[in-house]
Amino acid sequence: MKKVDKLILGSFWGPFFLTLAVVIFIFLMRLLMFYIDDFVSKDLDLATFVRLLFYFALLTIPTALPLAVLLSSLMTFGNLGEFFELTALKSAGISLTRAMRPLLIVAIGISIFSFWFNNSVSPWANLKGYSLLYDIKTAKAALNLKEGIFYNDLPGYSIKVDHKIKGAKESQNGDLLKGLVIYKHPMSGLESGNREIILADSGRMYTDKDRTYLVFELFNGNDYQEYSDNSTVSYASGGSLVRGGQFMRNGFKDYRLVISLESFGIKRTDENQFEYHEYMKNLKELSDLTDSLRKDYTSTSLNVASTSRQYYSYQFKSDGTVHKKKVMDGKWVDSLLRKYQIARPELAQLALNSAQNILSYATSNVTYLTEKEKNVWKYQLESHHKFTQSISIFVMFLIGASMGAIIKKGGFGVPVLIAIVFFIFLYVLTIAGDKYAKDGLLWVPLGAWMANIVLFPIGLLLMQRARHDSRLFDKDVYVIAWERLKRKWEAFRNRQTVAVSN
Repeated sequence: MKKVDKLILGSFWGPFFLTLAVVIFIFLMRLLMFYIDDFVSKDLDLATFVRLLFYFALLTIPTALPLAVLLSSLMTFGNLGEFFELTALKSAGISLTRAMRPLLIVAIGISIFSFWFNNSVSPWANLKGYSLLYDIKTAKAALNLKEGIFYNDLPGYSIKVDHKIKGAKESQNGDLLKGLVIYKHPMSGLESGNREIILADSGRMYTDKDRTYLVFELFNGNDYQEYSDNSTVSYASGGSLVRGGQFMRNGFKDYRLVISLESFGIKRTDENQFEYHEYMKNLKELSDLTDSLRKDYTSTSLNVASTSRQYYSYQFKSDGTVHKKKVMDGKWVDSLLRKYQIARPELAQLALNSAQNILSYATSNVTYLTEKEKNVWKYQLESHHKFTQSISIFVMFLIGASMGAIIKKGGFGVPVLIAIVFFIFLYVLTIAGDKYAKDGLLWVPLGAWMANIVLFPIGLLLMQRARHDSRLFDKDVYVIAWERLKRKWEAFRNRQTVAVSN
């Protein structure tokens, strides 16, 4: 490797990894802000949270790579131009394309890596990340009793506390609770309503070491129960039992209520439930699914005509063929229909019902075929994106390297602004193309490749300008052009004035 190649590559890798890390961080912050309500009060452990961030960090890499290549290549050649190193290279006989060659090879290598990542790692990360996110979203919030409000997230219980005193001396373990009301609801059977209620003057609440059970240690209270039969109930020693009819009261000085926390925390669902999504598939699986959906769409559309015959009434001949009678349109048809409607109203109702059945059948088939076709478009679009995201890295390199050689500005000032503008342009074109392709307004390959089709000629144009040392972004060029235009306009007006005077 020659020294010039080492110089250019050394200037490239620093901004590349820095930009990649910053973009991944921004996308992760966006994820946290978007799902912040689902994370709050879920009592997530650090390992679960780190796994979620790891999966979504992997998912942002294909999106971050084009911007990282764009900004780093722009800064590399901008710095070379700002410190006249690019001019020195050209004076030594090294052309701009030769100076770009090492980064061109790197961009091609990153594009290949991006394709492999999109096809192999991204489906796995999508499956793991979104299944874990679903489990977090569906998990119950951590136990949080509020004063004067019934808490109903514990299955089979409704709990109200009048006052909570944190760090009270009377409570050696957990917060001291004043004025507890605990309703026990029947979990199964034919019973309904509140059959048992516990009232306590005070108590404390805590969990065991494994956070498997929630313990309420209650002091000075009563347990009221209602029974529909004469079944016998046993109580802990020390309680006084009063029975009046079908109601029972158990007074206590110290009572422990143990409740399972099995319903809390994260429960992992079967990941196979998420595998149907196109983002969870690699290129081969997408191709197989697209082919099967196309065959299903074709067979269903061909069977519509044959299955719709059951909604029609035919008059058959003796040989089994359908009797066809030529009917001429005219006013007599309407009069004949009115006559049948008056004389035989059941025939008119039968015709109306048949027409409604045919309309319902046709509408349901149109809806089904439309959704099936949209699924085909979605899988096709994702198949193309395996390639478009890789090619966009090469396109962004062309634009970034050419722009850096033209503007001759390094650092994080002007290059960052220009890179963000082009990246937003790429992102908007990609979103628009995807939307039009999914809605059937554009041919799927055209919608998938729209961003690259628009930006690739721009990259080639900028490359051509950079090779000829274009002063495309120099202010004085446009000032001189404006002055020339003004002089031409004044000369034209003077000629018009002379012509009118003559």
